[in-house]
Amino acid sequence: MYKPRCVSATMVASMLLFSGVAVASDIVDSQYQPLRLVNVVDGLDHTWSLAFLPDGDLLVTERPGRLNWVREGIARQIVGIPEVTAQRQGGLLDVSLHPNFEDNRLVYLTYSRSNPDNPDETAVALARGELDLDHFLEIIVDELRELELENVEEIFVQNQYSQPGRHYGSRLAWLPDGTLLMSVGDRGPEPPRAQDLSDHAGSLLRLNDDGSVPDDNPFVDRDDAAPEIYAFGLRNIQGLMVHPDTGEIWATDHGPRGGDELNRIEAGENYGWPKVSLGLSYETQEPYFDYTERHREGMVDPVIDWTPAMPPSGLAALPEESPYVQQWSGNFLAGSLRTEQVRRIVFRDGIPVHEEELIRGKLGRIRDVRVGPDGIIHVATDNGDDQDGIWRLEPAD
Repeated sequence: MYKPRCVSATMVASMLLFSGVAVASDIVDSQYQPLRLVNVVDGLDHTWSLAFLPDGDLLVTERPGRLNWVREGIARQIVGIPEVTAQRQGGLLDVSLHPNFEDNRLVYLTYSRSNPDNPDETAVALARGELDLDHFLEIIVDELRELELENVEEIFVQNQYSQPGRHYGSRLAWLPDGTLLMSVGDRGPEPPRAQDLSDHAGSLLRLNDDGSVPDDNPFVDRDDAAPEIYAFGLRNIQGLMVHPDTGEIWATDHGPRGGDELNRIEAGENYGWPKVSLGLSYETQEPYFDYTERHREGMVDPVIDWTPAMPPSGLAALPEESPYVQQWSGNFLAGSLRTEQVRRIVFRDGIPVHEEELIRGKLGRIRDVRVGPDGIIHVATDNGDDQDGIWRLEPAD
């Protein structure tokens, strides 16, 4: 269990000056314009996600089990979150605000939880709670008083617990109709689960804001299918967005040793895992399937395959009008863990035509990418050992 703490961005940036990593106001080159890396908060541990509050503050999750309020470079712990099982890739994962947050104050969290009957098994869960902003602002200056998420309720748990603790997925995104998308990974050792419609593993779910099932989900009338499933045949979605201009659903999916994917998600579709993949088996180092079977009837091809592996985590899109140069308008932004970069993806007429590697090796592993209300790119790093935080990628000219 974490103890409450405060972390100053200014203090940590000065400590990092000689560490070889980027510090506040570093300038890096990119196509068409330089970028300034501005530290928002640092000294965190395995940051996983961020959400923008209406007043410009942030909510930030740390995977070991900490939800933070970040204001003016200070991270304050919010207590009252559900109990999480922080092992291997599990813990406290995504955070998202309800579309009507200013009225209902609802915050949504994904996390891994233990099976009450077998603590070695875990599942992905979703909870929501209320964040009283007015109360928070009253006590934010008092370090001795706790910030608390109130009226917390667990509203969804995937339908099978399993081992080991990996491939949780757990990204969230809201559709224009007020329903919530939630990714669930294939959980690792049994990839064929992603082709089983009765199993949440390896799928993208669509839920009402109370965790119930929308009446128009694609498999809601099938007795052999879990009604929450919106799309399936997916390995481990860790980048998910609803495009701000088109409303299309886009996701980045981890492949095994290659075969990472960018997919355009549509209701009821099968995205192929593990029947088709360019990835390699971890055990044999051979392709999972014959390359001649890269395309199969009834399975949707990815828009982009990335081999060697990135692997991708976090996905966002710049709006047509943004603070960046016109050539970046509408570009996609995909974070990368192993290659420590943000991939800028250019589309023409719905087809990807160009990619650029941004900030490669400057901040370490990129776990999340978001575009703030001011149009500025924000990234969360995931390096561990209290070396993580949130950075802004600002135009430098």
